[in-house]
Amino acid sequence: MTSNWAAFTTAEPELARTVEDRFALHTHHVLATLRADGSPRTSGLEVRFLDGELWLGMMPGSLKARDLLRDARFALQANPGEGTTMGGGDVRVSGRALLVEDPAVIARYTGRVAVPDPAGFHLFRTELTEVTRTSVQDDTYLVAQVWRPGAPVRTLRRR
Repeated sequence: MTSNWAAFTTAEPELARTVEDRFALHTHHVLATLRADGSPRTSGLEVRFLDGELWLGMMPGSLKARDLLRDARFALQANPGEGTTMGGGDVRVSGRALLVEDPAVIARYTGRVAVPDPAGFHLFRTELTEVTRTSVQDDTYLVAQVWRPGAPVRTLRRR
């Protein structure tokens, strides 16, 4: 089962706001894709939350774009920033990245986001399979909040 960002925001508004705020702290984040041989590849990436969607934009022919065109599965981790405190926790989003080919959707996106060559980039919208936030509570517990489509957030605590 998958879900778009708007459905996640409706289902879990507080966690969605926390995740968006965490991504907003830095421009570049880490995208994991699968190479043709099935091994993982990590790449830097900027993301956008617009119109109820989480968007991934990238240069045409880039290795990460080729990976996603071949196998849409991805994992995205917010930049942890400097130091070890990770204010706001560590957030990750997993799912499938689907190539957008509709010129009207691309034009709407490029009308709001500066893209060096609006005719020459890949735009992907995401379908979510999991959103996770990991944080430390009271300097004692590692707390993981895990959301999957169709289910409420599960909260796990470890000492």
